Amino acid sequence: MMPLHLHLIQTYGYAGVFASLMLGMFGLPIPDETILGFTGFLVFKQYFHPVPTLLVAYLGSIFGITLNYLAGRGIGLPLLHKYGRYLHVSPEKLQQAHQWFEKYGKWSLFGGYFLPGVRHLTAFSAGVSGLEYRYFAPFAYAGGLVWVVSFLALGYLLGEEWHLIMPKIESYLWALAAFVVCLGLGLLLTNRIRRRHRVR
Repeated sequence: MMPLHLHLIQTYGYAGVFASLMLGMFGLPIPDETILGFTGFLVFKQYFHPVPTLLVAYLGSIFGITLNYLAGRGIGLPLLHKYGRYLHVSPEKLQQAHQWFEKYGKWSLFGGYFLPGVRHLTAFSAGVSGLEYRYFAPFAYAGGLVWVVSFLALGYLLGEEWHLIMPKIESYLWALAAFVVCLGLGLLLTNRIRRRHRVR
């Protein structure tokens, strides 16, 4: 039996692709890579045309990631300013996060697309840090284009085998995402321990 999100794409066509990717990139538990792989397969079967497919898939992904960023900037950031002291998040720490995103974190917006879960976290965190849109957009939108093209092409090239290989690829990406998150948390914890020893 075909999953609901894939059935919606087959039923509503380009609108289904756009809506599925927009909601998935916003943060709903939708397998975005599987959607793109299936959509690429539908191009292979000549059910969809390549150019409009690429356009709606790209627009859906960047709409979703932008909504995620705006939620961080418009909701998360004001809440941290108001209640951050209860979570030990000072204005100085927010400023440090903002500076880090301006210098280095914006690259995570590009590469984070290929890590499920991480891409949502980086976009929301960029908004919470107060990263300006002019820094967010070039990296997030360029990463989105590379990601969409890659997985549409993969679904197209895999053809009839897409449903056998795409779940394996997605599971590997989740494993990689978990590793990256654990590595990041480990580095953060190590830096905090070093700072406490310096203070002593």
